[in-house]
Amino acid sequence: MTTTFTISIYSENNVGLLNRISAIFLKRHINIESLTTSPSEITDVFRFVIVVNVTETKVKKLVQQIEKQVDVIKAFYHTDEETIFQETALYKVKTNFLFEERQIQNFIKQSHANIVTVSPEFFVIEKTGFRHETEQLREQLAPFGLLQFVRSGRLSVTKAPMGISKILNSFTENNQ
Repeated sequence: MTTTFTISIYSENNVGLLNRISAIFLKRHINIESLTTSPSEITDVFRFVIVVNVTETKVKKLVQQIEKQVDVIKAFYHTDEETIFQETALYKVKTNFLFEERQIQNFIKQSHANIVTVSPEFFVIEKTGFRHETEQLREQLAPFGLLQFVRSGRLSVTKAPMGISKILNSFTENNQ
């Protein structure tokens, strides 16, 4: 049975790593549902957050293969129940609808979204939440001529400590 897993990869920020990691997924015919990268809580260490729908056996093998990459420090996988996660979406709509269609203001308020900018031609709404929440707002705004829509990949933290700082500290101590 497939499950949604969030894979967290801690690595150095080197050219070509994303290509090598995506090749691992390609070779196994596994679709990446979401991908986000950013600096991590550790100086000079970056974090990839990748969401996949696979069996636990496959995700274990994926993580083992990813950890073989030279630039990868450590990789982890977690279920949705083990993480706290959100996504962010931006919606660009014609400004005239904001004032002419009361429904749009209701959609924004009901979804706890925010208007981040208004210009004479368009306004931009920001919504942070679960995928189904950002998708619901997109569907509500679509009939009003949604000009642009973009959603981030999953942003995730684990409920339990991952211990990456401890792993790095022990690695540093052993190499001194």
